[in-house]
Amino acid sequence: MSEKDLYSVLGVAKSASVDELKKAYRTLARKYHPDVNKAPDAAAKFTQVQEAYDVLSDEKKRRYYDQFGVVPGSAAADAGTAGHGPRTPWEGGQRVRADQMDMDQEEIGSMFESFFGGGRARDPFGGSPFGSTGGAAGPRGSRARSQRVVEPEPLEHDLFLTFMGAARGGTEDLKLNLDGKARTIEVNIPAGVRDKQQLRMRKGAGDRDLVLNIRVGGHPVFRREDGNDLSLDLALSVSEAILGATVSVQTLDGTVEMRIPPGTSSGAKLRLRGKGIQPAKGDAGDLYAVIRVLVPKPEALTDEEKQVISEIGRKQGNVRAD
Repeated sequence: MSEKDLYSVLGVAKSASVDELKKAYRTLARKYHPDVNKAPDAAAKFTQVQEAYDVLSDEKKRRYYDQFGVVPGSAAADAGTAGHGPRTPWEGGQRVRADQMDMDQEEIGSMFESFFGGGRARDPFGGSPFGSTGGAAGPRGSRARSQRVVEPEPLEHDLFLTFMGAARGGTEDLKLNLDGKARTIEVNIPAGVRDKQQLRMRKGAGDRDLVLNIRVGGHPVFRREDGNDLSLDLALSVSEAILGATVSVQTLDGTVEMRIPPGTSSGAKLRLRGKGIQPAKGDAGDLYAVIRVLVPKPEALTDEEKQVISEIGRKQGNVRAD
């Protein structure tokens, strides 16, 4: 990670809330994602945005960064032991007392948890390095504590899918930056995932779970309705609507023939059972054809044809009477 200010990378103030950070991250991730932005520096900017959000979205990492101005675990943070960065309780081989550090007791405990991978650091006799904090007395008067395994926070990432990719499922290559290293992982997408759905991969980001925020694009023909149902607009001529017809209808798997009953009005919905989305688990949805009757333009009709249509209108009567 470069030493550029992380807040500047995301374009937010230092006081930004968690929601503001997430909104800024998602906006920039969409802008610089290598799959949609082909600029030469897009991948590098995308990596910067990802790394900045990884630090600032983690409460402990953000607190460390705000106090010391470097990313925890980075080369700059490690260089602090040379006298130009944050001090640790054992800097230079000497133990620094808690009252000499500009941190409260809870912050120090949090640092120990991150250094030692879970529970707070303990002295050889089972006590806290800062003395007793009360509770039941153990050896040398300290309180005995059980070690707790703390699950690391999951890594969130937006995954953009096409409409057909989400409907049919499959595999997607996802580019991540983990601990400063670029990685490409293969993600299995179950058929039928929806927009704004979340998928969780156990240990998908190294030692952390990976939570994927699904974003699904639109389609020029199909619309997703409730559940796994789909709909589309089906255009009919006046004669097809009045007299009935058999027409071809597009589905996810090709075209099928649909019978149009005589006297079908615009706005009617005709169902093709089982031709909606087939999810990874469960029954397939239905496909609804929404009828749109297209009338001819008057200038395309002869006087005789207009007379015939006028006669049909008189026989039909007042359609607004009810």
